[in-house]
Amino acid sequence: MKLDKIYHAAYILKNVIHNTDLLPAPNIFPNDQVYLKPENLQITGSFKVRGAYYKISQLSKDVKEKGVIACSAGNHAQGVALAAQKNNIESIICIPEGAPISKVEATRSYGAKVELVKGVYDDAYNRAKDIQKENGMTFIHPFNDKEVIAGQGTIGLEILHQLEDVDVVIVPIGGGGLISGVAFAIKSLKPNCKVYGVQASGAASMFSSLKEDQIAELQKVCTISDGIAVKKPGDVTFDLCRKYLDGVVTVSDDEVACAILALMENQKLVAEGAGAVSVAAAMFNKIDIKNKKTVCLVSGGNIDVTILSRVISRGLLKGGRSARFVLNLIDKPGQLVDVSKIIATLGGNVIAVHHDRGGEGTDLNSCTLSLEVETRDHNHINQIRKALIDYGFKIISEVK
Repeated sequence: MKLDKIYHAAYILKNVIHNTDLLPAPNIFPNDQVYLKPENLQITGSFKVRGAYYKISQLSKDVKEKGVIACSAGNHAQGVALAAQKNNIESIICIPEGAPISKVEATRSYGAKVELVKGVYDDAYNRAKDIQKENGMTFIHPFNDKEVIAGQGTIGLEILHQLEDVDVVIVPIGGGGLISGVAFAIKSLKPNCKVYGVQASGAASMFSSLKEDQIAELQKVCTISDGIAVKKPGDVTFDLCRKYLDGVVTVSDDEVACAILALMENQKLVAEGAGAVSVAAAMFNKIDIKNKKTVCLVSGGNIDVTILSRVISRGLLKGGRSARFVLNLIDKPGQLVDVSKIIATLGGNVIAVHHDRGGEGTDLNSCTLSLEVETRDHNHINQIRKALIDYGFKIISEVK
């Protein structure tokens, strides 16, 4: 890997992609100097177009004429499709048949021929390789390719240009293509800047590989951050990460949901799970950012709207903005009024109620009351809980 290649990629991409600005994030991080690099606002909604376009631009005329092929359930598919369209060449994208309809249609909208493949990503990958052998198309790997990595590395150049005295850069990791390019660019030009990677705890393949000092393959992955749900990193990306990263941390799905919610509420930015993991790592103190100028790379915003409401609900619960109580009450008039009055007096807002008079295992003269309450934070939840208990109500379960 050479820095000249990343500079060349920046030159090739200058009239193709957006040079995304750094956005201060004081509402999310009031006590720290944190900036967001919003690649969710990039063309196609993620950074992937950078690597895909640069890779395709470097193919010879004869190779381009045969077209390109890729497999992806999301951002890489759209990046390859758009890059192929701008280079006036054919593209085929193999997508697992269970992929969100919105992502399939977005890929088609950029001019690609989409083939839905029964099964999961690995099945789509195998089908893409079969097609490649049949017709001689060039396979565009999502991360384990030096031209792709160079294209992603242009983000590192932009960050250093926008914030020369940056101390910490936090980057999502799936297969490692993005962070390999960013880390190589930054460490080559500003070695003292720390570069950290973040993975979902349910898909921590690079984290495990670096810990074991050899490439590790996970048996399964499970996370809402589908864009970084990679079972096995590449050999090229593993070597670059081992050499240039200052560490890799993991975040839970609940922490990611909190970060997605914080970005929506405080920055008016829609991020997908994979894009929000960097912010989650900073929010939940997985990385030391105190007194350091920090950049969190928000890598994409193509979240499936069908799960967005669930993600928001999880984020509200995790952040103390919502709580669910189940109370055991004596079945007599006025109980619900008393409960409501306590919560309202403390500034809580009851948004859902379920009253059950026939719960198994309860006294014949008792009932259960399930409540969902809007709250300010975890301290507010504790105040409401204490007030209910002090009044004499028995809380039999709670979700917060």
